Amino acid sequence: MTSTDLIPTALLKRKAVVYVRQSTQSQVMTNLESQRRQYDLVDIARQRGFADIEVIDDDLGRSASGTVARPGFDRLVAWLCAGKIGAVLCLDASRLARNGRDWHHLLELCGLVEARVIDHDGVYNPCLPVARRFETGGRAEGGRRTCRPAHGRRSLRSGCRLR
Repeated sequence: MTSTDLIPTALLKRKAVVYVRQSTQSQVMTNLESQRRQYDLVDIARQRGFADIEVIDDDLGRSASGTVARPGFDRLVAWLCAGKIGAVLCLDASRLARNGRDWHHLLELCGLVEARVIDHDGVYNPCLPVARRFETGGRAEGGRRTCRPAHGRRSLRSGCRLR
């Protein structure tokens, strides 16, 4: 399966944003492997077919609990609202937000502009029912929000259907 099977050409013409974040300064100083893996997502964006790739790492050392300002997350949301983003890449989809309000808001925006969420496990389309199940706040073992890639052409419909 090629990248264009998962990501329509119109989205590949938009910007891919790699969102790099760790919650504390201690993690920033000691979890260097995590940082490396997050910055490596630039290569995954290229492999998926994106040419315009931006890294947002302004929020390194800032908690996503909702109590600390996150200028990088705010910029990500602004670009999504403007329809400039074709995909948001993160180490784990659950790393985008730690509180439900931000999580739902970000996924809703991705769905509205048809942007994909990409992590090391796959490509997620928030417009599809299989991907939207994690938007409801469902949690898997260990309390982590999860989503799974949609595999197969039949499950990959282009476009959102707003109700």
